[in-house]
Amino acid sequence: MSNISQDHWTPTCLRTPFHERLEALSEVNDWYRWKAYTTVNSVNDIEQEYFAIRNSCSVFDLTPMSKYRVRGPEAFEYMDRLMTRNLSKLKVGRVGYSVWCNDQGRVIDDGTIFRLGETDYRICAAERNLDWFLLSAIGFDVDIVEETYDVAALSFQGPTTCAVLKVMGLTGIETLKPFGMMTFPFHGGELMVSRTGFTGELGYELWTSPDRAVALWDALFEAGKNYNIRAIGAHALEMARIEAGFIQAGVDFMPALETIRTENTRSPLELGLDWLVDFDKTNFNGRSALLKEKEEGSRYRFAILDIEGNKPATDAFIYLGKGRKEVGHVTSAVWSPVCKANIALVSFDMPYGEVSDDLWAEIYYHREMKWHRLWARCTVRPAPHWNPPRRRATPPADF
Repeated sequence: MSNISQDHWTPTCLRTPFHERLEALSEVNDWYRWKAYTTVNSVNDIEQEYFAIRNSCSVFDLTPMSKYRVRGPEAFEYMDRLMTRNLSKLKVGRVGYSVWCNDQGRVIDDGTIFRLGETDYRICAAERNLDWFLLSAIGFDVDIVEETYDVAALSFQGPTTCAVLKVMGLTGIETLKPFGMMTFPFHGGELMVSRTGFTGELGYELWTSPDRAVALWDALFEAGKNYNIRAIGAHALEMARIEAGFIQAGVDFMPALETIRTENTRSPLELGLDWLVDFDKTNFNGRSALLKEKEEGSRYRFAILDIEGNKPATDAFIYLGKGRKEVGHVTSAVWSPVCKANIALVSFDMPYGEVSDDLWAEIYYHREMKWHRLWARCTVRPAPHWNPPRRRATPPADF
């Protein structure tokens, strides 16, 4: 049994409950459409917004993220069949990252799973997934509702975030462990706080009802006024997630349900997400195809590169030897101000992308009405550039 709230058919383009607050702060009028919503690329200065993530605290409007509620007697059985990871290990009050695949083992999307109760889950993802979730629910006694429009959310990231939340009156927030969640009374309702984020930084995500959204914004900014709190847009968030080595649907991989040519899809193994695939589970969508791929080998390899120089390798091709053989392409790239590194996320054709490979990026960049071309040596990294200890510290320092 499955149903859908009428709000799913609400016409676009919508404003989030935080729109008026963001509009009042905006100095550059730089907006974009995230699915059904208008949201912000940058509020004023991208660099200052980026440094708020890394040095103080940043606020990003997360409301447009797709949100789905899965409840019912067979909610666990349904979720465990849908996801590649073993959800029996996800306890109530915890959050897990996962991917879900089609029958060919190609990634449809990735996202976070909140286990709100024994038979109560919330799935959060960047893409719209309702049709696939409903189709996958055939034969299960579950109720699936899209609640994207019913939940207002903020991403609150940075080293001073815990200190600000304590000032805000969220008693005990310092005891919350990574990927945990707590609920607090707020303005006659509830505020759920999860220690999650998309920046590789100490941070939290705040979830409440749309009618309490403005009150949440105001309370957060009042508590953070002495901590250099700053609203940010998608551009600054993009820089942070690349530093952390996080992939994004539609950028680092094409969702399987949106591709015309199946060779353009990726499996979890081809995205470096093999740790999310539990072959000890008896069944999940794509298991047979992924098991075959594991035995026979993958088509692609995903890797993080250090690139010499300071010109981001946006959309660059990667070669084995300087100009000799094209072996991969850059999916995301950034010059990292904090890491002082030129970073690229790359999809390689197998068997390339080994640490020992002689790799070069062919970079084109534009300066003063002229295009320039350069070759830059590349080095495969074994780990992301940004992964500070404070991201996991419990309790976090106040900074």
